[in-house]
Amino acid sequence: MSYEDRLDDLVDALEERLEDFEDWSIKREYEEVTLTVPREQLLAVMQLLRRHKDISMDSCIDVVGVDYADYGKSEWVTKSTEGGFSRGVDRNKPECDPENRFAVTYHLISIAHNVRMRVKTYLDARQPIVDSVTSVWASANWHERETFDLYGILFAGHPDLRRILTDYGFIGHPFRKDFPLIGEVEMRYDAEQRRVIYQPVSIEPRTLVPRVIRDDLRYEEGWKPEVEEPAEADNA
Repeated sequence: MSYEDRLDDLVDALEERLEDFEDWSIKREYEEVTLTVPREQLLAVMQLLRRHKDISMDSCIDVVGVDYADYGKSEWVTKSTEGGFSRGVDRNKPECDPENRFAVTYHLISIAHNVRMRVKTYLDARQPIVDSVTSVWASANWHERETFDLYGILFAGHPDLRRILTDYGFIGHPFRKDFPLIGEVEMRYDAEQRRVIYQPVSIEPRTLVPRVIRDDLRYEEGWKPEVEEPAEADNA
């Protein structure tokens, strides 16, 4: 059986078993299947995906967060020399949909059926909270901690939700679009206290390289470089 055939069976099983749930959608492209569900139904859907023999998602191999603030926009796209440099200096707060700013994506694999899929759920900006799936897959423990650390997404029911990549005294969540590039605090060793301490950031945000796109005459149609004729040598 080809992989496309296995994906066909997976989609058929999902459509059949999810009839009792609401507001879910399935997207299939590039030989991948993505199931989007409301956060209120996430845990129940995950339990179904794990236990039902027609689907049998045995393992959760990754949990990742996404910040959709300013999604589809580029800070440096410009066709003019005006304003390119100043935009990097005066950074504005990114725009976002308050109801769907964040998303959590779960990458699942079925060893029994040799097929993979994604499950995605959207979270609001004010309280990005979703149920933990550690009761379904123990492997999600550290992945959820990483998503909490980098995005500030909370997982209700997680047995030990604390930072895993940044320091315990770190302020903020570095993968959020509104997190300043210089950070919120800096640390240094204090000789008098004989320990590392935190203090406000002492550097100022600045852009070192003006990233401006300028038209290049060399690529204009019909343009040719001016070539100077060599001067004739005087006859002695």
